[in-house]
Amino acid sequence: MRIISGKAKGLKLKTPKGFETRPTGDRVKESIFNILNGLIDFSEVNVLDIFAGTGALGLESVSRGAISATFIDFVTADLISENVQRAKFQNCTILRGDYIKMLKKLSSQNLKFDLIFSDPPYKKNLAAASINLIAELNLLAENGLMIVEYGADEILETDALTCTRKINYGHTTAVNFYKTKGSEL
Repeated sequence: MRIISGKAKGLKLKTPKGFETRPTGDRVKESIFNILNGLIDFSEVNVLDIFAGTGALGLESVSRGAISATFIDFVTADLISENVQRAKFQNCTILRGDYIKMLKKLSSQNLKFDLIFSDPPYKKNLAAASINLIAELNLLAENGLMIVEYGADEILETDALTCTRKINYGHTTAVNFYKTKGSEL
């Protein structure tokens, strides 16, 4: 697992031992960022990475010039912190805790994010729950994007945000792109 492009290109990220965390593979990450390169200017975005794992998606965004990244993970906050330090990024905030409590905390601070990644554990119905909560708390900026990774065999149904693209990567992973209802993207 490595950072693909930008200031920290080639940096190998530390990954957790065991199977509790399932990092986004380089192939899937590269595909997501190839799509994003045509949609956003990284130098204008604040990123939120929930169920962040290694922090790979948020770190990739910062490497490409994102203004800031906020990471939420209950289990791997220390690992994310180590990866942020190794990348020598200053504009990162790491929150350890339950994603619901942490998202409510961010909402209470009236924060909005231009790019949100959600990569929850598969088969726990957390993908739709995270989308619904992001919409309810109004954390996605106008014309922002939310990228959700989930198991390809899962059914992901929500009308809280508008799905603009769905991609399956083999038999294991699916990625959906969402925008706020009525936004221009």
